[in-house]
Formats: sequence, structure tokens, C-alpha cells
Amino acid sequence: MSPEETKTETPAATTQAPTPAQLPKATNPAAVKKAVALGKEIRKQPEKTKADAARAMFELVSGEPREIIIQAFVDGAGLTSKGAQTYFYNCKRKAKKAE
Repeated sequence: MSPEETKTETPAATTQAPTPAQLPKATNPAAVKKAVALGKEIRKQPEKTKADAARAMFELVSGEPREIIIQAFVDGAGLTSKGAQTYFYNCKRKAKKAE
């Protein structure tokens, strides 16, 4: 066999955030917009962290689908996709514990 025949192409795994066309519809788009705006305002305050912004945002959009909340965290709190997933998990766990 020649070297060209022995090569097999393996597709690279992609773990990109869903594009807006792939996101489910928000049940309350106004609350999502308000949460994104709130996150941006909180991030302007030097004593506040991204975690503070995400927690405040989660209170407004906790009833939305996971993908919507994660995208709101990315847009409003300035998190990366992976960071937003982590904060989502932490916020959800904390909210469940408080019930």
C-alpha cells in the first residue's frame, strides 16, 4: 500500500456554540434582552465579577431553555461558551438547592 492509501481522514470534533439560527426560541424574549442589558451594566461596575453578572441574569431567565441562557451569559456577562456552560450549571444547582 502506498502512503496515500493508508491515510484516513478523521473528522475533527467541533464543539462550537450554536449559531442564532440553531437556538430554540426564547419563551420570554423581553426577559432575555433585559438580562443581557443587566449583565452588561453589572460588568461595568469594577467591584462586580462575571459570576455576579451571571447570577443576576439567571434570576431573570431561569425559565428559558439552556441554550438561550448560555447565549445570554455570553452576550451579557462576557463569558466564553465553556465558561457560560459552567456558570449555568452552578446557577441551576444553587437555585435547586435553595428550593
